[in-house]
Amino acid sequence: MKGVSGRFSEEETKIFDAQVFEQSCRTCHASCGDCHVKSPIVSGINLGLIDGHKFVRKDESKTCALCHGGRVYPEFTGEYGGMPDVHYQKGMLCTDCHTSTQLHGDGKVYASRREVEVRPTCVQCHNTKEGSERSVSVHRDHVGWVSCSSCHSAAPYRNCSSCHVGEGATSSPGLFLGKNPRNPKEVTTLRLVPAVRDTFKKVGIQQQNFDSMPNYWDTYPHNIKKRTDRTRDCAVCHEEKTYFLTEEMLIKGGSEANKKLIFHH
Repeated sequence: MKGVSGRFSEEETKIFDAQVFEQSCRTCHASCGDCHVKSPIVSGINLGLIDGHKFVRKDESKTCALCHGGRVYPEFTGEYGGMPDVHYQKGMLCTDCHTSTQLHGDGKVYASRREVEVRPTCVQCHNTKEGSERSVSVHRDHVGWVSCSSCHSAAPYRNCSSCHVGEGATSSPGLFLGKNPRNPKEVTTLRLVPAVRDTFKKVGIQQQNFDSMPNYWDTYPHNIKKRTDRTRDCAVCHEEKTYFLTEEMLIKGGSEANKKLIFHH
């Protein structure tokens, strides 16, 4: 809900809570059994018990992928885009980075996952001050204003192209670089959230404050590689400006706030 609620008036928020959130968004908020005993109900569909009536501690293709299988898990395994994450190729699992404390909570209520201080970061494992002279130099020049995924996301990742109440959604691949809407000083990978002006029109929500939020949000695709076209050749970003968001690329009918994310070299 955080991704769209800023667009609503107070009255529209009430309509969204009653007619949209309860029927759609809420289906992915799971209890213990939804991950470890049975699959969660997604879009009104339930696949039943995972392994009879047994409590399954680990089976990431089910305990994680059933909810995160739309974007994250297929990117991680290479099923979407054909480029598996280097961590997956080395035999790592979701819980190698996302610990049980992060998954089960620490007793505090957070407004969003970005407020959790112990969430995983690349530099927890990778020391950018070690390696070849060129590697250390490049990381030093980009630290603080370019995210790791901007250079190390290996392939286009899944973006939702349309999302209308009761009409489903379609997806398309894309790799977008632009300003982080949460930190405009940083260039990062962006993912399209396709709430256009008439998305909730049929339930009476006009999105009074539609242009207060962008359609592109900072994301960390799970398709990381050490070597990509950007790490091999600086010109990809600094001369050819490949992948950078432009006004021509912006979603039709999208927010005016999208223009603020365009990085001008």
